[in-house]
Amino acid sequence: MTTPQHKIGSGFGFSSTAEDVLAGIDLSGTLAIVTGGYSGIGIETTRALAKAGAHVVVPARRVEAAREAVAGLGDISANVEVDELDLGDLDSVRDFAERFLATGRDIDAVINSAAVMACQETRVGPGWEAQFATNHLGHFALVNRLWPRLVTGGGARVVAVSSGAHQRSDIRWDDIQLEHGYDKWVAYGQAKTANALFAVQLDRLGAGAGVRAFAVHPGGIRTPLQRHLAEQELVDRGLLDEAGNPTDNPNLKSPEQGAATQTWAATSPRLAGMGGVYLEDCEIAEVTDGEPITPGVRAYAVDPAQAERLWALSAELTEVGAMVA
Repeated sequence: MTTPQHKIGSGFGFSSTAEDVLAGIDLSGTLAIVTGGYSGIGIETTRALAKAGAHVVVPARRVEAAREAVAGLGDISANVEVDELDLGDLDSVRDFAERFLATGRDIDAVINSAAVMACQETRVGPGWEAQFATNHLGHFALVNRLWPRLVTGGGARVVAVSSGAHQRSDIRWDDIQLEHGYDKWVAYGQAKTANALFAVQLDRLGAGAGVRAFAVHPGGIRTPLQRHLAEQELVDRGLLDEAGNPTDNPNLKSPEQGAATQTWAATSPRLAGMGGVYLEDCEIAEVTDGEPITPGVRAYAVDPAQAERLWALSAELTEVGAMVA
């Protein structure tokens, strides 16, 4: 059954942290895969899940950096393992999935937290635009390849980390790889819309098998995700002051707060039986058509017809997709 895209009164909000939403929840015996789970909001998600007892698998493109970050978690690092994965390389996605499936372990949650943002024009694979390929197609292939272990545990959640930047662009169906004029923010916006639509269609396909999916906007956070932005862009967005120092911006979240919504989506009993919706501030968001970017989700990012169309295209491009049918 389709979950309405309306607030439910979660009891959490903008300032909630990942540890806040896990208070009183014992995740012992569960397993979560967190892409990008060694940096920014990803490491805070890993920290909170592992502290609550979950075993966390962190697939990472920079394996040594990931191991160093995980080691910094202290005693709970024993609950975390690192493996190699480059989301921009579908062979790497396949290899990671095959290694994991060979362990025979069930998956309780996949949190697709890794991303690139607003990079200069880059092509990967057969000429795909890098943000769409990494943020969407890589995660699409990963979840589909892991499908056998998402269904065997009797229920799992998949969390696609989108962004309020989805409001910058719908899917560019006539030029999805942005070959006819590249704009890094349009590319990022399209990729984040794709993340949201992925959750819509995955939830429709997976609900009958007990797999539910959510898209989330984590909020504005100063993290390494902004590494491709020039200093003046960071100033213009209120992340740095004119002297290049981090600002005390009340509209920005800490990494711990930024990790809250994806952690809530993956674990909250309040969301039992729900799915296919876009979340922000640990709550189901309302649909908006405001200009410019405003709280909420655009209708095109939760449109079932667009989600189905994107799923079919993604399966065609990646030659992966039969796992969920």
